[in-house]
Amino acid sequence: MLQLESQLTQNPMPQSTKHAILVIGGAEDKVHGREILHTFFSRSGGTDATIGIIPSASREPSLVGDRYRRIFEDMGAKQIEVLDIRDRAQGSDSSYLNFVETCTGVFLTGGDQLRLCGLLAETPIMERIRARVTQNEISLAGTSAGAAVMGHHMIGGGGSGESPNRSLVDMTMGLGIIPSVIVDQHFHNRNRMARLLSAVAMHPDRLGLGIDEDTCALFEQDGIIQILGRGTVTVVDAKQLSHTNQPQVGASDPLSLHNLQVNVLCYGDRYHLYERHPLTQNT
Repeated sequence: MLQLESQLTQNPMPQSTKHAILVIGGAEDKVHGREILHTFFSRSGGTDATIGIIPSASREPSLVGDRYRRIFEDMGAKQIEVLDIRDRAQGSDSSYLNFVETCTGVFLTGGDQLRLCGLLAETPIMERIRARVTQNEISLAGTSAGAAVMGHHMIGGGGSGESPNRSLVDMTMGLGIIPSVIVDQHFHNRNRMARLLSAVAMHPDRLGLGIDEDTCALFEQDGIIQILGRGTVTVVDAKQLSHTNQPQVGASDPLSLHNLQVNVLCYGDRYHLYERHPLTQNT
């Protein structure tokens, strides 16, 4: 991370790398243009892609896995495997591990993020996926629950439509793919702004990302986030937070948060993850 930050200081806008992490807010277009899914397919190698689909978050993993298999088959991927992990022991399965060594992309489907983390966290297969992503050897995408698990701290559940308060959000540990962020999905579609603010109040050193449905925050290896899809990505930065009553008030009492920075990004916008500011078209 420090090496990447040093590179960014010397060259604030390096060229896009091939592989990327795609954090998708859920309900991505699977029928018409399929832009987000096509982007993952392309970043995984296009017609040379070997894609692993992990539907473990779903209560119907076979159904969900087969649906994404058909989508990537239609696009022309060279090889597709559904890694149908239903208990933690399968996270050590040698055939799955061998596949992960040769694949070019991994797709985490939606469902229940607590179930996904419970099955995958600290398993050999997840550790190897994370290592290959970190080394820029494969692309990784997660939609809905698959997006929620990306951070070190994860929103496991909670409510919506209230003022920010500690009881509005249940925090737990994610998979730590992008440790510096806290992701909330189906964001404006389910009125989750207060939930994300409540999460950021608990962990003000992390960057809050609220991602709408059919919308993707694409993380390049160089630290640039690109926005795809039809909605927005809301970025909540508490780096300059000057006051919060979060430690003193009761769990259901409203929170005060002073001097937050909020950016709302849409298609084509970019954001610098490490320097924490949006990039205009000329930078």
